[in-house]
Amino acid sequence: MTVIVLAVAVGGGALAVAQDETAPEAAVMARLASRTLTLDAFAVDGAYVAVGERGHILISTDGGESWQQQQVPTRTMLTGVFFHDRNLGWVVGHDSAILRTTDGGVTWELVSWAPDDENPFFDVWFSDENNGVVIGAYGGYYETTDGGETWSSRWISEDDWHLHKIARSENGRLYIAGEAGSIYRSDDDGENWVTLPTLYQGSYFGVLPLEGDSVLTFGLRGHLFRSDDAGENWEELETGTVAMLTDGQQLANGTVVITGLGGTVLTSSDGGHTFALHQQANRRGISAAVETGDGALLLVGEFGVKAAALSELTAGSD
Repeated sequence: MTVIVLAVAVGGGALAVAQDETAPEAAVMARLASRTLTLDAFAVDGAYVAVGERGHILISTDGGESWQQQQVPTRTMLTGVFFHDRNLGWVVGHDSAILRTTDGGVTWELVSWAPDDENPFFDVWFSDENNGVVIGAYGGYYETTDGGETWSSRWISEDDWHLHKIARSENGRLYIAGEAGSIYRSDDDGENWVTLPTLYQGSYFGVLPLEGDSVLTFGLRGHLFRSDDAGENWEELETGTVAMLTDGQQLANGTVVITGLGGTVLTSSDGGHTFALHQQANRRGISAAVETGDGALLLVGEFGVKAAALSELTAGSD
């Protein structure tokens, strides 16, 4: 295992705030922060956390009706968010940024930051309060076993394709979607990874595990694929769009929703076998979506953050 040493920190071989870098500027508190570019969101115990450009971290406790911007010690682009529980969470972004909160997002600590490396991080996932993974550009795969105090790096394949999204299925399998048709699976919480076959050589930006060994992966030019054997074999599904697909959710009622650029919303009422296209009139890109309950979704994207009923997103589209 190769350990990336960026600084002398709380432990040897720590991925941490580089001491030879100029201290990062804090995010500017902005009255309209909830209307700026937002890239990811997470729901945890009735609260919703959204992250995006200029170091913006926003929290809502009323289903997305109102948002409070948090004080954050960086203004770099933030791309991914994950919470273990209502108090403990992590955010990743450009400039090798990793932030951690232990008080529900009231305060944030910058545990990694190295802008001179020009190495953006794209997603973060934790199996428990101590063990987590960050993925990013150029095959970047970083692990922690102490809650983010220290991080180590290793390769999970022979390629250095960007790794975009990591997700866990209900039966415990982990999947990663990446650049140039790369898809990876781990059956042991990330200890070992296998490269899965693919029908497409373009980039995947999202992966959505469904029931059992069924999984969807999707990305450039509206390409959407389904596997029912944990990624060993794939079939392409019709989407009716060439827009980039960015995120997916399966709602509590079983509806599968895939979102994308150009105001793209795809819905499936048959467990992700077939999809209907609902093009939003404003054509504004959607980066991610999370369910807020009662048939509603929280969308984030070019418009900032928006709460909308699923019926609103599927009615009157063109």
